[in-house]
Amino acid sequence: MRRGGTPVTRRPAAAGRRVSAVVALAAVCSLAQGPAPALAASANWPGAYRTAPDAQRISGAASAEAGGPRLEEGTYVDSISAGERKYYRVVLDDTSNAYVSAVLAPPPGSRVRPTDGIRVSLESADGARCSVRNDITFGGSTPLPVADYSTRRIGQGRECQAAGEYLYTVEWIGGGESDSTAKGWTVELKHMSEPGLKEGTAGPVTPTAPEDRGDPERVSGPATPVTGGSGFNDTHPIGHGVWSEALNPGDSRFYRVPVEWGQRLLLDAEFGDGGTSGRPGGGLRVTVFNTARGFVENTAEPYRGRPGKLSLDTERAVFGNRTSDHNDISGMRFSGPHYLRVSLDRKAPGPLPVTLRLTLDGERAEAPAYLSDPVAAGFGITEDDREEAMEGRAEDDDPRETLLTVVGITGIGLGSALLLTLLGWTAAARLARPRGRHASTGEPRS
Repeated sequence: MRRGGTPVTRRPAAAGRRVSAVVALAAVCSLAQGPAPALAASANWPGAYRTAPDAQRISGAASAEAGGPRLEEGTYVDSISAGERKYYRVVLDDTSNAYVSAVLAPPPGSRVRPTDGIRVSLESADGARCSVRNDITFGGSTPLPVADYSTRRIGQGRECQAAGEYLYTVEWIGGGESDSTAKGWTVELKHMSEPGLKEGTAGPVTPTAPEDRGDPERVSGPATPVTGGSGFNDTHPIGHGVWSEALNPGDSRFYRVPVEWGQRLLLDAEFGDGGTSGRPGGGLRVTVFNTARGFVENTAEPYRGRPGKLSLDTERAVFGNRTSDHNDISGMRFSGPHYLRVSLDRKAPGPLPVTLRLTLDGERAEAPAYLSDPVAAGFGITEDDREEAMEGRAEDDDPRETLLTVVGITGIGLGSALLLTLLGWTAAARLARPRGRHASTGEPRS
């Protein structure tokens, strides 16, 4: 046959089907295998901090005279740049312990210095400081979400005991605008109110002492894979057991741990070999925050090019711990979800496998005689919390994982369908093939 004067050779039907089969097979490979690794890699890149879905967007005032927006109990989102100071109003009663926390969340890839951060404080209308000012800094060159709170604690002889309006301040520290890249970084504020104690109930007692710790047996056994969240709002619950995760350089993953009254948290974080590309530099950091996002304690271990381990033990959750002057003791002041932040410095190799051996030590103790339900106020543990922690799951799966699952299932489904078509074509070609011809060329046998 000719087209435009040029002879056209008709390819045998069986050979054409075989070429189509090769194309189909390539499609199977690209659909079933191609996208998944790329998506998996992107899902493990350091992600932006996810603010609470119900957080209210606000803008703090530039001066104390302006007052600023009022922070009712709940969560809020604002932003801060280098050199800024922002003011907010908080109305308190005369019975509850108030906690107003701030999370500073720099964009992924930002440049930070160890002393960069924010300072938070809570003061009365006449300038009395309700608690010490807390500096929230990065402590290294890796941008990661950092948090702490200012408090108003009810107690005899303490400041800020009256009901009324108080001033909450968030101030940039660590450098001026000329030598910092911070501009419009996310700040998440949360106001929580712990109910007071019933009348006639004994107030705080002596905090726990180091000799009360003991040396319990650490948990062992196989690890359950888990994916941590980007911050406090999308944490995955974990409980007593062994859990595994893989971190890339610059990653910070958050986990939620239910801690009962009388219990303490013991953690052994084991990190593996970073592979042939790994070299000494950077390291692993583990930090504990309490239910109100207050800093408790942290530990770090530099990466030396080989597997290592770091350990962390908290005090028991005791009501009287709030009277201590030490963060690691006063932070363990109530029952409720506590948070682990596991961070890998961006100078470290990756992905780096991490195993978390988490031991919850101690029998559950009775809660204090609160005026109202502490669980409803965000303090305390429910049976659902306990079950979720044992299973290592959250109510809503990470959408990144969901996407990967959909892609994987879709790839498998399409691949299976195309493979069945391929097999059908091959069978049809064999049935239609003339006897005595070579399958590869369609030419007669010699």
